[in-house]
Amino acid sequence: MLSEGFVNLDKPAGWTSHDCVAKLRRLLRERRIGHGGTLDPAVTGVLPIAVGRATRLLPYLPSGKTYVGTIRLGLQTSTDDLSGDRLAEADTSHLPLTAIEAVLPQFLGQIQQQPPQVSAVQVQGQRLYQLARQGKAPVDLPWRTVEIQVIRLLGWRPGAQAELDLEVQCGAGTYIRSLARDLGAALGVGGTLAELRRTASSGFEISTSTPLTDLLDGAPVPLLALDSPLQHLAVVRLAEEASDRWRQGQAIPITDLPAVEGSPARVYCPQNRFLGIGTITAGLCKPKVVLAAI
Repeated sequence: MLSEGFVNLDKPAGWTSHDCVAKLRRLLRERRIGHGGTLDPAVTGVLPIAVGRATRLLPYLPSGKTYVGTIRLGLQTSTDDLSGDRLAEADTSHLPLTAIEAVLPQFLGQIQQQPPQVSAVQVQGQRLYQLARQGKAPVDLPWRTVEIQVIRLLGWRPGAQAELDLEVQCGAGTYIRSLARDLGAALGVGGTLAELRRTASSGFEISTSTPLTDLLDGAPVPLLALDSPLQHLAVVRLAEEASDRWRQGQAIPITDLPAVEGSPARVYCPQNRFLGIGTITAGLCKPKVVLAAI
């Protein structure tokens, strides 16, 4: 069997998420490779990679993400980061730290956020960055609900274009570039993202990630087990005969329900072999993703 599992990759700047996937396809000689959450080319950090049958498990990874970034105030750009055209500038010398601390709480919890004009969001079948490359005018993007659980102020550098360092814990779909833009707007001076690194994503941490540069230099690809990032899910252990029937697509009655109705669970046979993902419904464990077929 070909190598399979998850890779906790540390993406370097200048690479797209697709670039990383393409490189690993060549290194592992495996076509079935996907990633667990796009990173902009300028952003570094954790990029979960699924190899082989692990690609079927991507929808079941935990959704939380953590970023550490620098926001530059007094500058507005067309992309909400330093790669775009400068649209407006303002002096921020008058801004005290207390002004920053006063507005940060309004970005906590479930908030309304508009994606950047240059992003992977689709409009009429095209990505926004594709429209930008074609020179098409900005579109009126709909606002959407995102969730930010934690904003922690890590550093503050006052001046004509002040900068602040933030740690942000958020849910899927949150744009830190949009946070930078909206924070600057709330302060009346404009803002843009100067630097960003993802330190955690979908259960993977930067402290245990492998830099892509190491793999390019010939280091072996460190593959994690198929169930390694799924420890947040409940566990169902089936007897041998029930395991066989489950792998054939049959729902199995469960007496001790391990999870709430409708939630996914990891399914194992008596030998502790990971069989796949089941859904708990009406006292039954129904096959959802069967990895080990008979």
